[in-house]
Amino acid sequence: MQLIFVYNADSGPISGLFDIGHKIISPGTYSCGLCRLTYDTITEKQAWRAFRESAGTEMEFLHRDEFEKKYGLTFDYPVILRKEEEIEILLSKKEIDGFTGLDDLIEKIRESLNEKKE
Repeated sequence: MQLIFVYNADSGPISGLFDIGHKIISPGTYSCGLCRLTYDTITEKQAWRAFRESAGTEMEFLHRDEFEKKYGLTFDYPVILRKEEEIEILLSKKEIDGFTGLDDLIEKIRESLNEKKE
C-alpha cells in the first residue's frame, strides 16, 4: 500500500513564492489545508517529518499539477489517497480542512494504517 498526498498548489518556483507570500499576508485564506498542517511558512514541520519517516508506509507527495499529469485523475484538493490496485480517497479535502492541528492528521492516518494491518 502507498499513500499519495496531493497539495492544493501547483509545482514550480513561481507558485512556491506565491504560496509563501499568501501564507504570510493572509494565512486564513490559504487554500491548502494539507500545506497548513504539515508546513510552517517555508519548511516542513519537524513533527510531520518524524511521523512520515517512522510510519513504515510508502508515501508520495505531489502538487496537483504533478498528480494530474502522472495519474490522469482529478480530485477536490488537497487530498490523501490510498493506492493498492486502485486509487481511493483516504482523507478528503473536507476532512483535511476540518483538522485543527497536525496531531489530528497524524492520528487519523495512524488509525487508517492500523485498520489496514488488521
